[in-house]
Amino acid sequence: MSNPTAAMLVIGDEILSGRTRDSNMHFLACELSKLGIDLAQVRIVGDDRGDIVYAVRELANLFDHVFTSGGIGPTHDDITADCMAEAFGQGISVRDDARALLAAHYERQGMEFNEARQRMARIPDNAVLIENPVSIAPGFTIENVHVMAGVPAVFQAMVASVLPTLTGGKPLLSQSLRIERGEGEIAGPLRALAEAYPDLSIGSYPYQKDGAYGANIVIRGTDGAQIDAAMTRLAEMFA
Repeated sequence: MSNPTAAMLVIGDEILSGRTRDSNMHFLACELSKLGIDLAQVRIVGDDRGDIVYAVRELANLFDHVFTSGGIGPTHDDITADCMAEAFGQGISVRDDARALLAAHYERQGMEFNEARQRMARIPDNAVLIENPVSIAPGFTIENVHVMAGVPAVFQAMVASVLPTLTGGKPLLSQSLRIERGEGEIAGPLRALAEAYPDLSIGSYPYQKDGAYGANIVIRGTDGAQIDAAMTRLAEMFA
């Protein structure tokens, strides 16, 4: 049986403009690999309602899980929650459960729970809250879409809240070997190796150092014995 699949939707004009560098994808990919959920696709969209709704509908139909990051804060351009409600045909309002969490948090901080902060309690009707131990403002799961903040520390905390609720498969394993030959020289043998082990992913990552060419060959898969056998054959090829 194959592993569950996932996609990530990164939301925000600041990512597309280059003003902010996304680190959430790397974190999510690593965590999903450990759980045995295959991250198959990542998309980035700006703060455009139509683009967000279109992308999340398509991804939710294609993959078992979708993880989003960005756009659930208190400002006018934080439109992700509204887009999710539209995508799944649900109403959205300031929900009592989210409001209670935030109201208690700001009371403890001695800060006003003003209208802008109340925006973070706007949750689609049938969504399930995602715990946020860092800054309290919750994310939420709506059908198979997990909607989370873009701030890396908060995103990571929300991922940690969600993953224990998901069923994974076989963790992704990998081994690598450094070969000090150019890709043009090793391409043929690598193709033969890939054909001999169709269930494994074999990648070549070239480098150049001090005028010498080489490549790091990475073999990935879920069957440790197959990876060991392929690595042994790879080493023999270039002994």
